[in-house]
Amino acid sequence: MARIRVFIVLVLAVTAGGGLALGTYNYMQKAQHTTMVAMPTRQVVVSKANLDVGADLSREDLKTIDWPASSVPTGAFSKVDEVAGRGLIAPVVENEPILPMKLASKEAGSGLPPAIPEGLRAVSVRVNEVIGVSGYVLPGTRVDVVATVSPDDKKINTTSKVILTNVQVLAAGTKIEKDVERGKPISVNVVTLLVNPEESERLTLAANEGKIQLALRNPLDKGATETPGVKPAGLLGMAKPATMAANRVRLAAPRNTVPVVIAPGEAEPVTVEVIRGDKRAREVVRQER
Repeated sequence: MARIRVFIVLVLAVTAGGGLALGTYNYMQKAQHTTMVAMPTRQVVVSKANLDVGADLSREDLKTIDWPASSVPTGAFSKVDEVAGRGLIAPVVENEPILPMKLASKEAGSGLPPAIPEGLRAVSVRVNEVIGVSGYVLPGTRVDVVATVSPDDKKINTTSKVILTNVQVLAAGTKIEKDVERGKPISVNVVTLLVNPEESERLTLAANEGKIQLALRNPLDKGATETPGVKPAGLLGMAKPATMAANRVRLAAPRNTVPVVIAPGEAEPVTVEVIRGDKRAREVVRQER
C-alpha cells in the first residue's frame, strides 16, 4: 500500500513538472515572437565595401539591409536604383548608409570634379613614402606643404619654408605613367590637394622648381602656420636664421616712448636710437655750447 502511494506521488510530481516546463517554454516562445513583431524595420541602401571619393556607384557596390524604422538616418535611400550611377563626393565604409550629402547630383556624373567645392581647385603632386608620410596621407586628412627651393640656384641660398597650411587631401593613390627612357609603364604615387587658385600657383611652382614635403596635421588643429623659413647656414648654427615670428610680433607692437617737448622758438634736438637687447629707445643728444 505504501509503495502505491509513493508511486502516485511520483507520477503527480513528474506530471506537474512537465506541465510547468511546457508552459514556460510556450511563454518564452510567445514573448520572443512578440518582441520581434514589435520592432518594425525599413529597407536602407548601404555600401558593400569601402569606397573612396569619386567612385561611380554601381549596383554591385550597393545592397539593402533591414534597419530599425525608428532610427533610419534622415535622407536614407530604400532602393538601389535611386543611388546607382551617381558619384561619391565623400568616402564611405562598408555597411554605411548612403546619404544625399555624400552623393554628387545626378547631372554631375562621377569622378573628382563633383567633389570640388565652388571656388577651389584640385591639384595633384607626385609623392613617395617619405613625402606622403609613410602612407598616412589619406583622403580627408589635413597637411602643411613645405617647399625647399633656391631662388638663384645657389646652394647657400636654398630655403625650406611652409608655403601652404591646413590643406585638405582630396584623393591619394597610384596612377600609371610611361617611363620616357625605357618606354615601360611605371606606377607613381599621387596625392591630390584641395586649394584655391592662388595656392595652386604656389604649389605648382614649388613642385617644378624645387622639392615639396607634406607635413601631416592633427585634424583638430585649425591654426595657421607662420614660419620664417630656414637656410643651410642657419640650420647648422653658422648664421642667424631669419627673424622668428615671435620677434616680428614683438617688434611690431607699439612701444612706450617718452615724447620730447620742444619749447617755442627752440631748434629741434638731435636724437639717436639706442637698442638694449629687445628694447629700443630714443635719447636726445646734448650739444655743448
